[in-house]
Amino acid sequence: MRSLTRRYAVTLPGPIGGHAPPSVVVVYETQAVGPGGGLVWESSDGDLRVEITGGVATVLAAPTTGRRHPCLMAVPLP
Repeated sequence: MRSLTRRYAVTLPGPIGGHAPPSVVVVYETQAVGPGGGLVWESSDGDLRVEITGGVATVLAAPTTGRRHPCLMAVPLP
């Protein structure tokens, strides 16, 4: 049976110069539309909001701890 909830795995790099491994955050579809016209996706805790277009997640809001890249890789989950 296929899940009705659409979700993506977004890879977040470690802090710049910190040599930490990347982390993966699962984001879920919202009904909002981003500035680029694509759907907005959000983590379950609401800390990460991205607009996903063609496998690229553009960061709209992210936790304030550490600097992040503005564009991240997004992979659809089954």
